[in-house]
Amino acid sequence: MPGSLLPRSLADELTIDLAGRAAPPVSVIAPYTGEELYSLPHATVDEVHDAALRAREAQRAWWAAGDAHRRAVLLAGHDLFLERREVLLDAVQSETGKTRGQAFEEVFNSAAATRYAALTARRVLRTEARRAGIPLVMRTRVRRAPKGLIGVITPWNYPLSLAVMDVIPALAVGCTVVLKPSPYTPMQALILGEIADEVGLPKGVLSIVTGDVDTGKLLTTDPRVDLVHFTGSDKVGSMIQAQAAPTLKRIVMELGGKSALIVRADADIGKAAAAGIMGFTTHSGQGCALTTRHIVHNSIRPQFVEAMKAMLGHLKIGNPADPSVNYGPLIREVARKRTEDYVAIAHDEGATLVAGGKRPDGLDKGYYYEPTLFDNVKNESRIAQEEVFGPIGVVIGFEDDAEAIEMANASEFGLSGAIYSADAGEAYRMALKIRTGGVSINGGAGTMQSDAPFGGIKRSGYGREYGEDGLNEFTYQKVISFHAE
Repeated sequence: MPGSLLPRSLADELTIDLAGRAAPPVSVIAPYTGEELYSLPHATVDEVHDAALRAREAQRAWWAAGDAHRRAVLLAGHDLFLERREVLLDAVQSETGKTRGQAFEEVFNSAAATRYAALTARRVLRTEARRAGIPLVMRTRVRRAPKGLIGVITPWNYPLSLAVMDVIPALAVGCTVVLKPSPYTPMQALILGEIADEVGLPKGVLSIVTGDVDTGKLLTTDPRVDLVHFTGSDKVGSMIQAQAAPTLKRIVMELGGKSALIVRADADIGKAAAAGIMGFTTHSGQGCALTTRHIVHNSIRPQFVEAMKAMLGHLKIGNPADPSVNYGPLIREVARKRTEDYVAIAHDEGATLVAGGKRPDGLDKGYYYEPTLFDNVKNESRIAQEEVFGPIGVVIGFEDDAEAIEMANASEFGLSGAIYSADAGEAYRMALKIRTGGVSINGGAGTMQSDAPFGGIKRSGYGREYGEDGLNEFTYQKVISFHAE
């Protein structure tokens, strides 16, 4: 396994364990070298159908086991999750090309989300007694029950945390799950499956099927699947919605974004510029909630741009196995080519290149591209409106708050956002007017926290992850009314 960060024994063990399956093996590539990490067969049609059948049969018993039992199993999984953190860190870093710090954040956020869901599910499922008019002896109880079998389809950019935030809440409220990870990054899902086995999760409650879009389609069209939870691009999301329509199954989708960072004239330029850098360089710009549109007051725009240019000069690009590296590769050559295409589009649209715009020197292996910043960008331009999913940030000038809000809302997406201002009250009033799923002010905790709902509007999807709302997505409300003598 040239260039692998994974322990050889783990990758070999998983490959050998699956080698006898009928589907042909598919190579999983290290994005920092372009070389094969290991090969893995995709699930066959029969295997996907069998997984759905087992999950459907197991769901009733898993729900009947009670919330205390489910909580104990999931908390044991949380503890084992932390025990195996080094293996998980290596898997995340090896398959995605993330830096060690970014991998660390993903692993420990996943552990926190697991614990939160395990401890909160009981409150979500509680019975509520309600008065139902006259006579007073008439009562109703509102109860939540699990939706049933959940098909979860996760992407490659945050493969561990996105699997955990969908799978664990579903299990916590009594659902069963068939999980299909991205073919680019299946290792973390397989380790999650091993942990589930070790803590005694009953057979069929969680099944993992490896594969590509055809495997995913088997889940989105299977009438036994009650809900599909998908994270990915808006284009694929629209396809999944169409696939699920004939069976009228529910869908929760967290899709793309082109989120705005608004920098008012009174903002701390250094802090705002640092946030701006993170907005398009984190995981090489491969994040749906990143703030890649920087809407900056014209009076401070030159200083903001110069500050970001200086900060970009301190980023070290290279193999994430090097602990001093803080900026790694894109996931595949197709992602780098897409980034290059959008750089050309930005030039054609008259934007001014400030930094980057090319492949870095001396990195011939892997899928590297310099973090790229453009100024003098028009908000209606393609580079400002279309999701690149690569390391490109754009700076757009504005004159007053109303114009900034209008620009932020002039997007097909609505997932995240941020505002920097010395006047937190005014920033809050602006945040209320921005049509998006979440807004952080002056570097607030961000829009992804275990106890707060995360999701978007418009082409950024619908439904919520995290928090009690995220747990509720996997339940339905049942009203039981009765007459008490």
